[in-house]
Amino acid sequence: MRVEIDPSWWVSGSWEGRPIRDFLERRDVTAIFRFLHARGISYGAIGGLVGISPNRAAEIAKNRRQVTAYEVLERVAVGLRIPRAVMGLGCEPAPAVPAEPHASTVGLAALRAQLDEALASSTVTANQLEMIEEATHDHVRSYLSSPPLTVLRDIATECAEVLTLSRRRQPAAVQARLSAAAALLAALSADALLRLGDATHARLWYRTAAMASDDSGRTRLRVLVRAHAAMLPYYFGDPRQTVALAEQALALSTTPCPLTALAAASRARALARIGATDQARTAMLQARHLFDQAGESDTNAAFEFPERRLLFYLSGTAAWAGDLPTAYHLQDEALTLYRASPVPAIDPALIQMDRSMCLAREHRTSEAAAVAREAVACLPEPQRTEIVLSRARDVVATVPADQRQGAVIELDDYLRECGRRAALT
Repeated sequence: MRVEIDPSWWVSGSWEGRPIRDFLERRDVTAIFRFLHARGISYGAIGGLVGISPNRAAEIAKNRRQVTAYEVLERVAVGLRIPRAVMGLGCEPAPAVPAEPHASTVGLAALRAQLDEALASSTVTANQLEMIEEATHDHVRSYLSSPPLTVLRDIATECAEVLTLSRRRQPAAVQARLSAAAALLAALSADALLRLGDATHARLWYRTAAMASDDSGRTRLRVLVRAHAAMLPYYFGDPRQTVALAEQALALSTTPCPLTALAAASRARALARIGATDQARTAMLQARHLFDQAGESDTNAAFEFPERRLLFYLSGTAAWAGDLPTAYHLQDEALTLYRASPVPAIDPALIQMDRSMCLAREHRTSEAAAVAREAVACLPEPQRTEIVLSRARDVVATVPADQRQGAVIELDDYLRECGRRAALT
């Protein structure tokens, strides 16, 4: 239900023992929001009327943010039915354009001044931009240890604020920073949806992330988005698309970095999966070479590519290439490094799924089923998402239906229960 503001409040109302008009004349938006909140209007409703996020409305009311931009003040006045004149927001005269085809020098000077003002104007303060970037990087830092549904819920506020600010023209430097934040937030959303198995929406969010990264003008960000987007078709699509996206990322990068090593490793794993074994082995060497050139990126933040992830990808390449002894060795190395990391992640479970598939190919089906079940069970329930469950189902599928017994049947039943519980959340 839409909240209606009574215009008489601005005439006869008072706040903290003073007429509310005093605060209107000073354009004190903090006092205005507190005045409305005290009358039972939620920050969400206030934000909806003014065109900002509920989180931002709350921060303004708590004096953590200031409103100084003329355009935002106008939205406050219009949305809250405050007479513009009371806030000193009278109608601006339209720019005078000379009627004659040959404008006078004075007319051109006035137009130039107005153009300068338009180019320099921004609805984003430096403090706002810094807070958005800080919040975005907080999400990146905490991503690996957060369930995907929690991630999607938590980043919605930042996405809404970036959207609101991006709808208005900003100076190029400000817009580039907004687009960079949008690219990271979109990529986090896409990856969370990938983990949930929602390939359709993950693909759309990766597309948004690619557009935002291109708009930011930051090459590293463009590589990051495409290198991570390559994971989607590997798990839920055609691995040949993984090869194409990884090659796009490699083509964009001019210098070796952990992200180019990720792209090369993704390409190697996908090539092995489609049966291009010789090309996969060459791509493995390329990934190792790029990783050695770029140096270790040992961090627990999202979008990084430390050695443990390199080993994870290379073990998958060896497994699909049929080199099971190498795959087992690389899996052991990767799991050892993951155990030394304090941040829980789903990668160890996916490594165990690769191991389970290797065991199944050796017809060690009971052992394969036990490894897959343990990998799922070791994850917190909110992390038992479709990306893991689908890989475990692949293990069951490798065993002919008339030969499934013991541990394989138990794994199948366990996965059905996990899927049922996940559907209820």
